[in-house]
Amino acid sequence: MTVRQVRWAPARFDRWRERGAQLGRALPGSVRPGSVPLGDAALALVPALAAFVPTLAGIGAQIGDLPERPANALGVGLVLAQALPLAVRRRWPAACLAAVGVAFAVHQALGFATTFASTGLYLALYSAGAHQPRRRPALAAAAAAGYAALAVVLHRLGSPQSVPDYLAFFLVLAAAALLGGAVRARRTDEAQRRRTAAEAATTAERARIARELHDVVTHHVTAMVVQADAAQFLVGSAPERAAESMAAVSDTGRRALTELRYLLGVLEATGDAATADPAPADRAPTLGRVGDLVERARRAGQPVEFTRHGERRPHGVDVELSAYRVVQEALTNALKYAAGQPTRVLLRYDEAHLGIEVATDGPAPASVPVARGGGRGLAGLRERVRMLGGELESGPGPAGGFAVRATIPSEPLQE
Repeated sequence: MTVRQVRWAPARFDRWRERGAQLGRALPGSVRPGSVPLGDAALALVPALAAFVPTLAGIGAQIGDLPERPANALGVGLVLAQALPLAVRRRWPAACLAAVGVAFAVHQALGFATTFASTGLYLALYSAGAHQPRRRPALAAAAAAGYAALAVVLHRLGSPQSVPDYLAFFLVLAAAALLGGAVRARRTDEAQRRRTAAEAATTAERARIARELHDVVTHHVTAMVVQADAAQFLVGSAPERAAESMAAVSDTGRRALTELRYLLGVLEATGDAATADPAPADRAPTLGRVGDLVERARRAGQPVEFTRHGERRPHGVDVELSAYRVVQEALTNALKYAAGQPTRVLLRYDEAHLGIEVATDGPAPASVPVARGGGRGLAGLRERVRMLGGELESGPGPAGGFAVRATIPSEPLQE
């Protein structure tokens, strides 16, 4: 017997919630209301037709052993009634079992010859165990009571079967139902695993989006506040420098909007459209734009020294973006907690690792806020770097000040 399983279409992260809800509403292998699968229709026809094939007619389920009655129209109808209801075994499993069970019981009580169609009872029991969604204990109790009633009727009609025989046949029927129940339990577990995976993916994406928003907004807004404060002090004494500070505020705001548009583009991308348009990935901040971060920090009044060691080579988007965010967060903290203090940015390239170090002179700040459980700031960066197999450390430097150091393993992209 072939059990049809629903294939879940791949989805982007913004559809994981919907997929999880669908998994909670239906199990794999379920059938849409109003439909009869072709496989079930064929499965119903096979035992019905095989019952009239001479070489197969005598194979089937039998328990009464009553004197055989000659075949007639009623017997043919009962044969078909034991097989044809299997066409709805997944749509209405309880009704299928009731129809097949009653036909089997009447067929046995009237003493008609065993046919291959009687195997439909096993399939109906399996289907009830595998596909019945509600009132399963009540259905099992009704089936057991019906079998007990059939055993009593057969005994009164003179069946030679003994109590152990009836119990043995009952165990065979129960095994078919239990097999269906085991299949249903496996499907339920699989659906739960898929739903859990979808929820975990949604949670991970929320955390990633929160980190990206924090990195974009905090850095740019901090720089704009510092530049605007500087312009206020210079507007009377040095109007030209005040104008430069205001121009820097405008430039920082436009850069923030650019990065936010990129992030919103990632959020809106779904399905094939996200993979067919590589442009958003090209607009993602990379190590090539670290110089822009340094320049903006300098324009905000922070003396920054920028140094590269080794030959720069392209890396994966995740590595480049993570390294960029490390420098961005460190410079943001320098502007917030050590404004005006000399700061050094060092990028070190080697064969297998990318090293980042941002150190600020002066007294170490009393505390640099680190989000607990929110996945933002230095805590979020540490998690992001660890996911790439790297390490991030932050704390007071040996000569005072504060330093952020990260090492990210990465193979260069092959061109």
